[in-house]
Amino acid sequence: MPELAAVLFDMDGTLLDSERLWDTALRGLAERLGGTVSEPARRAMIGRSFRDSMAVFYRDLGLAGRDRAADDTWLAGRMAQLFATDLDWRPGAAGLVAEVRAARVPTALVTSTSRPLVEVALRSTLGTRTFDVVVCGNEVSAPKPDPESYRTAAARLGTPIARCVAIEDSPSGLASALDAGAAVVGVQGEVPLPARPGVHLVASLTDVDLTLLRRLVT
Repeated sequence: MPELAAVLFDMDGTLLDSERLWDTALRGLAERLGGTVSEPARRAMIGRSFRDSMAVFYRDLGLAGRDRAADDTWLAGRMAQLFATDLDWRPGAAGLVAEVRAARVPTALVTSTSRPLVEVALRSTLGTRTFDVVVCGNEVSAPKPDPESYRTAAARLGTPIARCVAIEDSPSGLASALDAGAAVVGVQGEVPLPARPGVHLVASLTDVDLTLLRRLVT
């Protein structure tokens, strides 16, 4: 029987309760620009790359085509502040990561967030030695929902993707992991996840343990 080769974790909304911090920062930026982000637009941004999310943001505010440089600088600084002081684990996340690490199963962090902000999260909350591989959104040519991020993580770990389990909370993340060929756990979060073949849906990571992850690849 095939063995579990690695566990590939999404970060925002899956391991970390960071979507609320993104919400705080994005609403703050919108206020600086004299507008308000609509709820549908905010939901549409979840799980997307930074570039795609900001395209939704500017379109929603009626500012498509705006020069983003100053806004990007402000937003990066605000998010770094929030990630350094206000990050929390999602329910069950810290325990699951610890269980996987204790069993010496390789781990990867596979996120759409850019490397500088991920480094803040690693230092403040996740731990700089928690993951064997970290793949960030600005380090791939095609971010989620493209499968490149997950294929890159498996390749760097030296493991067959079909023996990996990816854990995600967004539709774009599920699509990325499924198309890459991983078994997938979908954690219900800000955006409801529909049932899909190949996805084991859970209400929370408190419902996930190493036994379940091993069963998904066997």
